[in-house]
Parts: sequence; C-alpha cells; structure tokens
Amino acid sequence: MPYETNQIMLQKAKQKLTALQHAVYRPVSALRVTAWVTAEPVPYVDRMTGQRVDLRPGDKWGELWDCAWFHFQGTVPRELAGQKVVLLIDVNGELCLVDAESTPRQGLTNINSEFDFSLGLPGKRVVDVAFPAAGGEVIDIWADGGNNDLFGRFRGGTLKEAEIAVCREPVRELYYDFEVLIELAEQLPEASSRRAQIVQSLYEAANMLAVIEEETVRRAKARIAPQLAKRGGDPTVTVSAIGHAHIDLAWLWPIRETIRKGARTFSTVLRNMEKYPDYVFGASQPQLYAWMKEHYPKLYAQVKERIREGRWEAQGAMWVEPDTNISGGEALVRQILYGKRFFREEFGQDMKVLWLPDVFGYTGSLPQLLRKSGVDYMMTQKLSWSVYNAHPHHSFLWEGIDGTRVLAHLPPEDTYNSPAAPRSLMKIEQRYLDKGVSGHALMLFGIGDGGGGPGEEHLERLAREQDLLGLPPVIQESSLAFFRRLEREADRFQTYKGELYLEKHQGTLTSQARNKWYNRKLEKALRELEFAASLAWALTGAAYPAERLERIWKEMLLYQFHDILPGSSITRVFEESLARYAELYREVEAMLDETYGEIAGFITEPGRPVLFNSLPWEREDWVQWEDEWHKVSVPAMGYLPLEAALIPTAEEKQAVSALRAADRLLENDRLSIRFAEDGSLQSVYDKQCGREALEPSGSGNLLTVYHDEGDAWDFSRDYRDMKAGRMKLEKATAYIDGPRAIMEQDYRFGKSTLRQKVILYEGGSTVIFETVADWRETGKMLRSSFPFNVVSDQVNCEIQFGHLKRPTTRNTMLQMAQDEICAHHYIDLSQPDYGVALLNDCKYGHSAERNIVDINLLRSPSYPDETADRARHRFTYGLYPHQGDFIRAEVYKKGYELNIPLRIVQAPAMGEGTAASGPQRSAVPFLRLHAENVMVEAVKKAEDSDHLVLRLYETAGTAAGGKLVLGFDCRAIEETDLMEEPLRVLRENSREVDLDFTPFEIKTIRVEPARKGQGLKK
Repeated sequence: MPYETNQIMLQKAKQKLTALQHAVYRPVSALRVTAWVTAEPVPYVDRMTGQRVDLRPGDKWGELWDCAWFHFQGTVPRELAGQKVVLLIDVNGELCLVDAESTPRQGLTNINSEFDFSLGLPGKRVVDVAFPAAGGEVIDIWADGGNNDLFGRFRGGTLKEAEIAVCREPVRELYYDFEVLIELAEQLPEASSRRAQIVQSLYEAANMLAVIEEETVRRAKARIAPQLAKRGGDPTVTVSAIGHAHIDLAWLWPIRETIRKGARTFSTVLRNMEKYPDYVFGASQPQLYAWMKEHYPKLYAQVKERIREGRWEAQGAMWVEPDTNISGGEALVRQILYGKRFFREEFGQDMKVLWLPDVFGYTGSLPQLLRKSGVDYMMTQKLSWSVYNAHPHHSFLWEGIDGTRVLAHLPPEDTYNSPAAPRSLMKIEQRYLDKGVSGHALMLFGIGDGGGGPGEEHLERLAREQDLLGLPPVIQESSLAFFRRLEREADRFQTYKGELYLEKHQGTLTSQARNKWYNRKLEKALRELEFAASLAWALTGAAYPAERLERIWKEMLLYQFHDILPGSSITRVFEESLARYAELYREVEAMLDETYGEIAGFITEPGRPVLFNSLPWEREDWVQWEDEWHKVSVPAMGYLPLEAALIPTAEEKQAVSALRAADRLLENDRLSIRFAEDGSLQSVYDKQCGREALEPSGSGNLLTVYHDEGDAWDFSRDYRDMKAGRMKLEKATAYIDGPRAIMEQDYRFGKSTLRQKVILYEGGSTVIFETVADWRETGKMLRSSFPFNVVSDQVNCEIQFGHLKRPTTRNTMLQMAQDEICAHHYIDLSQPDYGVALLNDCKYGHSAERNIVDINLLRSPSYPDETADRARHRFTYGLYPHQGDFIRAEVYKKGYELNIPLRIVQAPAMGEGTAASGPQRSAVPFLRLHAENVMVEAVKKAEDSDHLVLRLYETAGTAAGGKLVLGFDCRAIEETDLMEEPLRVLRENSREVDLDFTPFEIKTIRVEPARKGQGLKK
C-alpha cells in the first residue's frame, strides 16, 4: 500500500488523463484545402462562385458572417491499412460536411468558443473515414462553412487544422474510462470506501502508463475495469436522459444562419445515432423542421425515419419556442395549433409536452391553453435563473388563472447543456427539490446553439454511467416516456398557482419597441382580417384566404420567438424583422381594405362609406370621413353604412358645447384636466363621480429618463435611484379639432425629442396620449408615471385571456423581485368604489408600487444591438378613470377599443354582388353575444372544414352565462377544443345557443352554416 495521499494519487490520474487525451489521435498527413468565400450562403451548385482561397493551417479565410464552400482533398497512406483513420478539421467556424448530392452529413464546430467550458469542450472536429482502413482511400469532401462562433462572435476565421490522422481506439476508450472514474471519485464522500478503491485503481493504472502503448493501455484498462463494472443497488432517483441541442432561431446570428445551424446539428445527431444504439435525441420547433424540409429534403427524410423508429423525439407543442409574456392570447393558440398540426401531419404524432426551456417567464393562461390543446406536460429550466428567490419545486402541478393544471418539470441540473458527466448526475440527485416525493428526474445533455448537440464525449460517458455504483442510474429515453413515469407520482406533488415569474430579463418587456409595435398591430390586424374574411364568406360566399392567412400567421409566430419579440438579438435580426413586419402589415391592411370593400359593395350603393365593428358590443365613437367628423353607433360584430350609423345631430351639438382647450386646460362633459408648467398632469377631475383621479399632491404623466446601464435583457432593479432627468417641455399648444380638445406638447431630452398630443374627445371618458418620439439616447430608459388617488394592495394586469392581480406592496423579497410586471391592454388600480386604468396600444412593461403606476415607454441598451431603439417611434396610451372597480367599469372593453378602432371603407364604384337600395340601419349583426364580461377573441374559418370557428373567453374571473346568436341559419353549433376537434354538439338547426363560462374559461365554438353566401337574415 503506497503512502501517497488520495489527493496526490488523484492528481496523478488527472495528469495521465491529459496525456491520454493527447495520445488518442496521431496526425499523419495534411489535407489540401481550398475555399470559395461569399458574403452570404450560396447553394451547392454554385459552390465555386466565390473568391477562391488556397489554405494552410493559420491562414485567414474570412470576416464575421462570411460563408465559404471548403474542399478537402487527400489520400489515406497505404501504411495505415488496418487502422482506424479519421480526419481532424477545424476551420475556426461552423462547418457542415455534405455528400455528393449536397445532403448534410456531419456538423463540425470550432473549439475556440465562448461556450461555458465548465459544461465541457464545445468543439467537434473528428470525421470518421474507415475502420479498419484499407489504405489508399481517396478523401474528396465538400463542406459549407460559416465564419461564426456558436454564439455569433468573431473568432478569427482562420484554418486551424485539416489532417488525416490515426485514432488509437484503445487509448480513446481508456481516456473515457479514466474521465468518468476520476469525476465519480471527486463526487463521492472523502471517507467512502468506494472513492478510496477508485482512486487506488486509477493511481495504479496511471503508473502503468509511463509510456502509452498498446500493452500498457491494455493493462491499465484491465486494472480499472472492476471499478466500472460495479453496479448500483435499488435507486432512489432514476435520471432520464435525452440528447438536446437548444437552437435559438435567431439571437447573436441572423435567421439565415439558424437554418444552417439546424443542418449541422441534425446531421451530427444522425451520424452519432449510427455509432451509439442507445442514443435518444429530441428537437423542438416545427419551424426548424420546416426549414430542414425545404432546404435539405434528404436530410429531413433521414430525420423522419429516426422519428419513426422512436430514437428521435419530435418535441414541443408550439410552432417556435415563443415569448409567452408579450405574445397575444390568440397568437399562443396559433403557436400550438400550427405546431401540433405540423407534427401530426409530418410524423403522425400528437404532441403532449410543451417544450420551453429558455423563455423569460410563463403567463398564467398557459395551463388552460395546453390542456384544451391536448398537451398534458410542460418542461422548462429558465426559472432557475431567478435572482432573489428560488422556485420551490422541480416537479409540481402548475395551476393557471382559471384553475386548470398541468404537470411541470424543471430538470434539477438547471441547464439544457448538460455534459452528462458524473457531476451532472450527482447534482441532480443532490439538488432535486422534490426527491422526497419523486424518484424520477430529467437530464438534457448536449451543446446547443449550433454546437451540434451531444458529442462523442456525452455518449461515451453515458455508456459507462448507466448503472454505475456511486451514481444514480441513468437511462436514455424520450421526454414523453419520462413524463409518463413522473405522472404516476403526481398525486404527491405540490400545486403552484398563477404565472411563473422569472426574476430576470424584465427589460425584454420593453426592448426593441418597434418590433413590439408591429407585433401588437399585426395581431389585431389579423384578428380583424379573419373577422372580415369570415363575414364575407358567410355573407357573399367569397373565398376564404386560408393559405395566405396561414403563411402570414406562421411568419409572425416566427418573430415571436423568445429572442426576437423580446428584443434580445443582434442588429441584423431587427433590421430584417422590421422590414418583414412592415411588408406583412401592408399586406394584411390591403387584404382588409379589399375584403371590407367587397362587403360594402354587397350591402350598399357604390361610393358610400360603410362602418365595420369587429368587437362584440355596440360601439359609439367618432370617425373621420373626407375631412369631416361624425359621431356614430355601430352594432356589435356588424356593419352599417355611415348615413345609417350617424347619431342624431341634436345630440352631437349638445356634446360640442362642453369641449374646451385653453392654456393648461382641457375639458369635456366628463373630465377636466389641468396641466402643470412642466407639461405634466396636475389634475384629472372626474365630473361624473365628483372626485380627483390623481393624488392631489402628485403629478401625472411624468416623462422621466433614467440611467440604464443594462443590456437588452436586464436593467437595474434600483433604477429609480438613477434619474437622468425629465423630458423638458419646450412648447405647448391648446386647440380644438372637430370633436377633440387637444394639448400638443413638444419635449426634449439630450438629443431626443418627443411630441405628444393629449386628447379629450366629446363625450369621451379616456385621456389619450398620442406620442411620436425621436429617441437618440444611449443607455437611457423613458417611463411615464401616474400617482392615482386610489388605495389598493393589488393592481390588476391584463394578460392573455384574463388578468392577474399583483401586489403593490414591497413587504417581502418575492414582491420586491417582481417590481417590473407585464400587462397587455391595461393595468388598473381599483378600490371598490373607484379606479383608474392605464391603457396602451403596444407597451408591456409596467410597475405598480403603492398608488403609483407607471409604464415603460422606451429603453436603449447597447448589447447585443448597439443601435437598439435609437429611432423614431409612435405609440399611444390612455388614462381611464372609472366609477366602481375595474370589473364593474368593464375596463377590458376600453383596452380593446383603444387597440381595435372602427373601420370605415367605401363601397367600390363597380362593386360585385347585389347592392342594397339605400342605407340599412336595421342591418343584422354577423353575430350577437348577450353575456357580460365575455369577449370574442377570434372569428375564423375552421382549418379543415367549412365551419366557422369562434373563440370566446370570460374576462372578469367570475362565472358567466349568456346567449350567442348567429346572423345566419346553422345546421349545427358545437363546442371544440383549441385544436378544433369536436367535444359536444350544443344545438342543431338553430341560430342561437346558451353558453356558460367558469372564471377565465376559454370556449371554442364551431358553427356549420346552412349554406355559404346566404346573406345575413333577421
């Protein structure tokens, strides 16, 4: 027995591990390398059209984002016959080897990377040639290269190596034997006999390897083999492992590079599956699969075959892995609808697991959306990133705002880039928060973001760890198989209710404001277009533009990916997405004008304007037509010619008399607003309620600028202590414009200007702030705050398909950490008799502390986009004081009205169809909803049939009942799930149906019209 300490013996084993690593490959001869460099990718047939460069190791071949087709040539020396021959290739970038038909064969990635080395080395550089080699094999390989690191960084773009080499297979195997045992020993208790025996065996084996040659390697392997052969006993925790390659569809690289990252990763997985029969891999996001199908059809066919075999798991239930804070409710439905349909149509599989490892918080509406889509389970790990409070569970039942529950699991290793090493398994066992009630945990192993997923090292470790004494056992299986095991234990799990708030990345609620503006506008425009197309379809028999709508929806859903819509990608991503957003928005608006125009031509005479209201309540509002203002009333989800919609002139004139715009004053019949000298609101007096809406000693709409030293994801929680100043009022002009009293204010701060029109409409109950900002600041954040004359410990925030109550107090660490909060159309502070709501048309970040509610308008960090939001912006927000709380005041209606204005369209001069003989004030609505606090979120044609689909939800968090009346004859009215699969027949041969809602319940109603184009009848 030697006298060396365990520490000395283990250190010697580690030194020998390094020697073994260097001895695995023996370079024999250099490959000839030629590259053709281009700025953007070119197809295989054009591979020789770029700038030609002949390369040797050390030669530079390109700049950041450059692309190149590489040609590697050589001949295996005859003397290598019988040996294992490989190629060692590293172009200091990402590379995809292709076959003679240009199908991706294998992905290689540079070793020099920003990847977290504590998770393992990211590089993939080994290409198998032959085992055993015959000698004389001709090497003639083409590869598609990209000059970028895994994370898009510029790392030099130089050829590092391109060699024919011998792989000494026994040395390679011994290397992994040593690696696994060394790390296992380090994870075991110092005094354990298992550790002592492993260390002793490693030490003795290391002494045998003074010279690394065939015989010494054989003897060393035999010495440590008994330690690798020791099996575990009955497990307390079993780890389910699945290969993973998290691929952001855009982030520190453009979208076009993601397509190539997908090919490199998928081809690498396929090659490893050929070598490791136990290997099970999973990949999410139908958008990624669709790109593979389009750009690499033969690769895609190979993936489909592995999915059919069950070794490749199609994961997730959404089109992409989207942000779930900002995306609208119907957009989340479509993420699931299109995602699940793709996997069903392509692979014949029904997705049961929501796969969202990396998004920045999880809306409380998701559990209901999942269950009503047939999704039972959710996997994520991002909550482990919270800064102040640890999430209390890894396995739990997540309950949404409506009471629906899904089974959720957070891999206890807190990463989706697991090295699958002994330390991984020990961390899972030790840190699994629910190990007292569960014996199963999930591990996601591999290297993401273009790193090719799992490599040889992951799979070699797993082969040795499967049932190794000292470690929890690990099995490779699908995540669905894991969740079905976990589900058997679920009756012992705790329930977590409400949103899953991430205490980090709150800056993403505001970053890249123009993308968020387009997202909101496009979501609402698509809602309007689907309503218009459905109306035209039912009224005139016009063809429903299903294919165009699906194409537009899917592209918008792509931009809701969790590093695009949240604003956390590089400049190029936003330049490209903004250009596409603008084009999509123009297309949708043009389709809307055309569709409403066709309907107008069907219902009235050519040249007459027609008003359309897509909201499910009658609306009174002001519209402008040919430079004249008109007060109108339009039925719910219906239409009227302008002449028929006009409110009588006498009422109109009476309303005008109350309108005033004077120095530092705006007034109508409901509100009186006084402005301070600095432009802020000194008073908002509610005439109807006889009370002040703002705290008497406070100032409303304070446009405050803060120092913001954060990045796109984060800003300092203590930003309030870092004021940079306020927007300075330079000019204010009060005037009357038709039914509007306006205070137009010009502000400046630094290099930035802001023009705001504060508007009161005749008879209006909301103060409107129409804003145009030319923002040129760096490292600054602009917010507007309002001190409400309301006392409440909770603020009401609209989210998708409902609302959340969040604390206005800061009594606990949990409350303090949730200072920046998400709200969609409104955020409202109410007490039982009175409240004030802050509305918006494209903003999401807010704060509510005590009685002060503010809205985050703009921020301009410099990473990863150094130009973020230094641009021209437009946005609108509103202040709505109301009697009673926000439920009685129906604040949700005000939010929808701000975001969805009435549409006015002129009947075309040569309208098709049968025009009516004159104005039709008695026109029947397309549908009528007689129910309080119920919203119709979508009206569309069914995906797979000639049915009409209606999506409704209860808005107030109460039980509700009501009647839905259709404006046309129906064969059947059914309730379906969110995938439009029928659940039950509600009525047959009827135009109306009674509906009952539980709090925040979403209902999908499918209607079969008696016939298309029948016209709407009484």
